Amino acid sequence: MTASRTTFFVSYGLSLLGQGIASVVLPLIVLARTGDVLAAGVLATATTTAAALAGLVSGLLVDRVDRRRVSIACDVLAAGAVAALPVVDALVGLDTGWFLLLGVIGAVIRVPGMTARETLLPALARLGPGGPAALDRLVATRETVGNVLILTGPGLGGLLVAVLGLSPVVMLATAATSLLAAVTALGVDPRAGAVPPREAGSGGAVRRAVTDLVDAWRFLARRRLVLGATLLTAVLAAVLGALQTTLMPAYFSAEGLAGLTGLTLSAIAGGSIAGSALYAAVAGRLARRTWFVLGMVGLLVGFGAVGSIASPWVVLGGAAVVGLTYAPAAALLGVVIVEETPDALRGRVLGAQNTVVLAAPAVTSAPLAAVAAGAGLPVAGLVLAVLVGVAALLTLVAPAFRALDAPRTTPATPHPDAPDPAPLRTTTRPDAPTGAR
Repeated sequence: MTASRTTFFVSYGLSLLGQGIASVVLPLIVLARTGDVLAAGVLATATTTAAALAGLVSGLLVDRVDRRRVSIACDVLAAGAVAALPVVDALVGLDTGWFLLLGVIGAVIRVPGMTARETLLPALARLGPGGPAALDRLVATRETVGNVLILTGPGLGGLLVAVLGLSPVVMLATAATSLLAAVTALGVDPRAGAVPPREAGSGGAVRRAVTDLVDAWRFLARRRLVLGATLLTAVLAAVLGALQTTLMPAYFSAEGLAGLTGLTLSAIAGGSIAGSALYAAVAGRLARRTWFVLGMVGLLVGFGAVGSIASPWVVLGGAAVVGLTYAPAAALLGVVIVEETPDALRGRVLGAQNTVVLAAPAVTSAPLAAVAAGAGLPVAGLVLAVLVGVAALLTLVAPAFRALDAPRTTPATPHPDAPDPAPLRTTTRPDAPTGAR
């Protein structure tokens, strides 16, 4: 792996590490300062909503400004938002209002940074060696790094609190990870951040911005494979959000094993690490359709076990199966979305996707809680299993997902209505077997 790619993953990992630590530290600080559980819930809702709304417009920035610089600036500003907490606490004292203000600022800042980093990876694949499967391996490596940080980030946050308490040092240490991510990103090849030239549009700045956003959402709606991958990811995000906030806490508490609540998502992440690493190692040797079918079957089996809540170990085993089998499918879908989306439109399309995925958990959390309260946990588990099962079966039979191994062309024009765009880059996979379709 080239030095620039390695630097990218170090920066990416540090940024995720900061988010993981903050996900543990900030709610604890809110509770310690306010003594109000509702305040922590309001903060979580506000930051999630702010992040989803930021996704609507983050792509406009990423498609106009050097993407490497955007990722660096966002990490610096995110570090500042966290570092401001002990400063405000020392000067005027933290209260719910300050937590909401700084929490929302931090959530809004991180979204364009996340989008910018996602657009850097295709450029790094294009600039370096590796052949047709380079992007597959890089995306799989990114998924592996992300899953490792899902496990270690919150754990490190808890360790810092245990050792140092809820002191200013903990908040400054959290901010330092984001600052280090920004400094490390300076070592990424500057060419990776270049933004494609844009044609001068008509009308004022606001009108052009609205037109750009509409183009992105129309592209997302009309490209069936991109839309299908987005909706599948959103369904899984909604289900995982409901598991984390409602079903698993209630189930493990009823079993007298409250300490195992977080292990469901940890089992998924652990399985995903193995699955992503496997895909990175053998990308290009199996047909994409084969990986995808294995992923959907894994979702059916794994979430069937999780939704059955037959026993704690069946639930944890099913979660591990989900992670192991779906991680390669998630990686290849990330690659296909890159291939399907013009570079000039990529930031806005990824921003639109992030909006859908970030907003998805809000759709299921309250209804599932109502089902669990009214009909019981087994029924709620069945509802989640059926939701995932229907999504998996639909994608297996959808024509767009049956052509995953077909040569793809990335259109040169960003307009979503262009019927037969001229190819900017043809992505062929002559080394991929085709018998699995």
